[in-house]
Amino acid sequence: MSVSDVKDTVSHDSHVVSSPGVNPRTLDDEFGGPEARAKLEKSLLWKVDARMSILVVIYILNYVDRNNASAARLRGLEKDLKLTGQQFPTLLSILYVGYILFQVPSNMFLNKIGKPSLYIPACMVLWGMISTLTGVTTNFTGAVLTRFFLGVVEAAFFPGALFMLSKWYTRKELGLRTAILYCGNLISNAFGNLLAAGVLSNMDGKLGHAAWRWLFFIEGALTMFVAVCAIFILPDFPATTSWLSLEERRLAEARMAADVGESDSENTGAKKGLWLALTDWKVWWLSLALTAQVIGLSFNQYFPTLTKTLGYSTNISLLLCAPPWAFATIIAFVNARHSDKTGEKFFHIVTPLFFGIIGFVIALATTNKAARYISLFLMAQSYAGFIVFYSWLSHSIPRPPAKRAVALAFINAFSQLGNISGSYCFPSNWGPTYRKSYGILLANMSLGIIMSFIFRQHLISLNKRMDRGEYVDFGQGGDGVGKAMDLEGVRRAAELEGITEEEARKNRETFRYLY
Repeated sequence: MSVSDVKDTVSHDSHVVSSPGVNPRTLDDEFGGPEARAKLEKSLLWKVDARMSILVVIYILNYVDRNNASAARLRGLEKDLKLTGQQFPTLLSILYVGYILFQVPSNMFLNKIGKPSLYIPACMVLWGMISTLTGVTTNFTGAVLTRFFLGVVEAAFFPGALFMLSKWYTRKELGLRTAILYCGNLISNAFGNLLAAGVLSNMDGKLGHAAWRWLFFIEGALTMFVAVCAIFILPDFPATTSWLSLEERRLAEARMAADVGESDSENTGAKKGLWLALTDWKVWWLSLALTAQVIGLSFNQYFPTLTKTLGYSTNISLLLCAPPWAFATIIAFVNARHSDKTGEKFFHIVTPLFFGIIGFVIALATTNKAARYISLFLMAQSYAGFIVFYSWLSHSIPRPPAKRAVALAFINAFSQLGNISGSYCFPSNWGPTYRKSYGILLANMSLGIIMSFIFRQHLISLNKRMDRGEYVDFGQGGDGVGKAMDLEGVRRAAELEGITEEEARKNRETFRYLY
């Protein structure tokens, strides 16, 4: 992962602490002065970025294992499993049932144990094994069971990865890192289809197995290999990462405390975090907005089918999937980088979504091959806005960590209802034009834009209240409880930063929501 300029990562000035009998001392002094501290912070970010980069590889394999059924469909999966009617869409959608049910408990467990370097790879080994077993199924029932349990164990990864990033990176750094992580999703659509093209064209009949079965065998084995490597690479949380020095761990925690004006260390139980998340209307609003966007992006599940409508062979159709997703990856990176630099979120979300809507309109309006292929580029790049929306989630629910862990998992889990419904948006009898499908996607994408605008106006109103000096609860349980939790967070932030509680309180007052 890339490292932001050091001037962006140093998020507070030097502060002086004066205690009876102790010489005045600054946090910078503790790390050898401003230059030494900046150098240490840069080194810290390089170390964390280098290790976090494996999350991109894991995400690629996460989506490859999840979406390989669509490629297998082109080479006989439906025929060999004797699927009829809505059984194939059910195979796609059943994965998200397990995915939805287990995301919240998974993140609660991860927050409790504080060991993502063990938990995520363990789940990864399991989903690699289950993906491999999909290749030996012989009927609809067997395939449904493997897909359901694949969703159960895959539920640990993405919300867990988002939570990990939010524990290590400040608000100025988080958007780009989230984008780089999500680029794994976009790359998987290109890489996965290229891999599928190679396997499906060369492995048919090898050792008596159909090519689509080899696709599951090979991709599942690759996932398990990377999982073993990840155990030795992934970091844990700042307070529990053993390969950092004590000085680096202290800096990692202090800079996160300075970013929001409160400590990110845990003092809220898992049940309390669950309650805080589920009683915050913002969590439900963001869940619905994200669900609308997910439905709008459900063309992703049928991308090989959509390129197949251009009239080319199976291999060519799979190869044609790669360029739109390569283009989308570039746009997503640039868009997220610019959003981080400017601190602006809303327009970096809705602009790509708007161009995605233009893609839907083109696909609705014409059957011209070139125009429809261009429309796929416009649709794919809409993920650039979707990615920035994910970073907006962490910014909008900053504290406490137990609530943030549940909220991120819940919002992502709830949004998977969009994938379930999206699985049924492209029935074969609506092809090859799929005009009705694109109409459904267009309507939901428009709803996502409208809900994002309303949320932006709400954040603006909260910032204005803070500008007037009014107390704004972070969603920590009402004014009385919220203020008490704020004070405790401020106290811990003061200890981490080596400043007085008054200075920490002033830092807390400078916090503003990004919109």
